[in-house]
Amino acid sequence: MLEHGGRLLAAARQYGIPVAQWLDLSTGINPQGWPVPALSPECWQRLPEADDGLEAAAAAYYGNPRLLPLPGSQAAIQALPTLFQPAAVACLAPLYAEHPQAWTRAGHKVRLLQGANLARALAAATPTVLLCNPNNPTAARHSREALVDAAGQLRRRGGWLVVDEAFADADPENSVVDLAGGPEAPNLVVLRSIGKFFGLAGARVGFLFAAPELLAALAERLGPWAVAGPAREAARLALADTPWQEAARRRLAADSRRLQELLAPLGSVAATPLFAALTTDEAESLHDFLARHGILVRQFDVQPRLRFGLPGDDAGWERLAAALTEWNDR
Repeated sequence: MLEHGGRLLAAARQYGIPVAQWLDLSTGINPQGWPVPALSPECWQRLPEADDGLEAAAAAYYGNPRLLPLPGSQAAIQALPTLFQPAAVACLAPLYAEHPQAWTRAGHKVRLLQGANLARALAAATPTVLLCNPNNPTAARHSREALVDAAGQLRRRGGWLVVDEAFADADPENSVVDLAGGPEAPNLVVLRSIGKFFGLAGARVGFLFAAPELLAALAERLGPWAVAGPAREAARLALADTPWQEAARRRLAADSRRLQELLAPLGSVAATPLFAALTTDEAESLHDFLARHGILVRQFDVQPRLRFGLPGDDAGWERLAAALTEWNDR
């Protein structure tokens, strides 16, 4: 099984620091997530039903009714490749590692195009192109216009464009979720999650947007009651809370700028509103230094890169700033 951020218990054991004393910046999840209210007793006592308002709330929020609720977008990542005949898949790498692993496991020939742009991926002439937008972990972005054009090129040769938009909610300008599976882009498949922006990773709710036949095939694969009733209710309420969403986007944008300013003296920084990617030759040493100060960030082995999530309060910001100042003053 692949390693991901959020392995706080393992870090606590490795460095001998109690869990409660850590500042966990390893996941890129909104640290001030949507405040879940008390949920109805019925959502705990009854089996989930598809007409409970979740699909309608998601269609309104994303601008697309061609959707399937999932027990986290991870469910689509693992099952989607099995719905296609084995073929070549071009992945713009580095990217969320579960994607290439799932396509490889399903018998596809995965081409990892390290550092490639979208034009190079299209030139590879593979039937399917897969990317994250914004990308995890590099924070690179593709414009909406470029993605629409790519979907059109792939459609003309019978191919598919798969876009993971797990981090798109905080800055949705380049999202193509509204077009997925529709007349303009029937070969476009988009994955979304409420785990990152809404800070509800534990609810395990995501969505697949695609052509109806693909949604039906995945629904059959997942079986009934794929998303738990309490998770459905929480997701429905969060998706409908427009004032919270607007306030969260403003706050995340400001916090992202603050994080970039802190990291700028250390190397090359790219960012989304939810995390910053720092490229530095001292990535391994800095990761260890911060961990010994009880600050957990995500280290990537392929390139000398660290991913920093956002502190959730003033104490966290002050602690991170103090540690980075100490690092710079060595």
